[in-house]
Amino acid sequence: MLSFLPSWLLLPFSLSLFALNLALWGLLVTPLGIIKLVLPFKIVRRLTAFGGKGCYRGWTLFNTALINVFNNVSWQIQGAQALDQHSWYLLISNHKSWLDIPVVSRVAHRRIPEPKFFLKDELKWLPFLGTGCWALDMPFMKRYSAAQLAKKPQLKGKDIETTRRSCQKFKTVPTTIINFVEGTRFTEHKKLHKRSPFQFLLPPKAGGIAFTLASMGEQFDALLDFTILYPDNQQHAALDMLMGKLKRIVVHVDTLPIDENVIGDYFNDESFRQRFQLWLNQRWQRKELWITHYYQANSTREPSEQLPC
Repeated sequence: MLSFLPSWLLLPFSLSLFALNLALWGLLVTPLGIIKLVLPFKIVRRLTAFGGKGCYRGWTLFNTALINVFNNVSWQIQGAQALDQHSWYLLISNHKSWLDIPVVSRVAHRRIPEPKFFLKDELKWLPFLGTGCWALDMPFMKRYSAAQLAKKPQLKGKDIETTRRSCQKFKTVPTTIINFVEGTRFTEHKKLHKRSPFQFLLPPKAGGIAFTLASMGEQFDALLDFTILYPDNQQHAALDMLMGKLKRIVVHVDTLPIDENVIGDYFNDESFRQRFQLWLNQRWQRKELWITHYYQANSTREPSEQLPC
C-alpha cells in the first residue's frame, strides 16, 4: 500500500513501528510471566497462558498488517489446509531471515497452536523481546562450541537437558514447538563455510529435534516441515521488507507422521542415530528439490545465480 514511497523514508518509519509493536506486547506480556513465577498455581498458569496467547496473537496480527501496508506483497501458503489448533505439532523449517519468525507466526495464526521457538540463550537479556519470550515460555537454548566443550567437558549434554526441561511444560496444552534445524540463517558465506551440499540450504542438525521427539514424540500428532522462500528478495529479505521492496512470501507445508522411524535414543543408539540422520538429510534433499522446481516453474532465479548466456 505504501510501497510507492521512497525507501529512505519507509525504512526508519517501518522499523520504528515494528520496534514499537515488539515493545508494546513485550511490556504487556512480561507482567504475566512475573505473576506466573510468583503464584505457581494451575489456575494462575491457565489465566496467564490465555493472556499470553492474546498478546502473541496481537503481535502477530500487527506484524502482518505492517508487512502488508509497507509492501505490495503476495502471500503464497501451500499445504496448510488440514491443520488444526487442538493438536500438538513439531515444526521444522529452513531459516532464511529474521523475517521467518513473523512469517511462521502468520501461517500458524488460527491454524495451529501458538508456536514456541527455540531461541538462543543470549536473547533472553534483550529488552521486550527476551522478557516477552520468557513470559511466553519460549525455550532458550545455550549452545556450546567445540572449544568450550574441550575446556569444560562437563558442559556436554547441558543444551539437551535444557530441551528436556522446556518440553515438560508443553505436555498439558496443545503446542507447536518450532526448530530451525539449520541452526542459523542461510547466507552464501555460511553455505561455503559449512561446505553445504545444497544450493539453497544449510546442512540440518539432527540432535535437537531428535531429542524433542524422544521427549514428546508420542504426544505430537504430526511433524510439519515448512519451506520458506522470498523468491524476489533472497539476499536481504528483512531489509527489503522494511524498505517496501518485498514481493513474495512463499511457505510450503508438508505434514508428516510421527512414528517409530523418528522416535528413538539418538545419543546412545548408533543404529537409530544413523537412520535418523539419513531421514533428516532426505527431508532436506526433498526440500532442495522443491525449491529448485519452484524457481524453474516460476522462472525465478536467486540474485546471486548467473543466468546462462
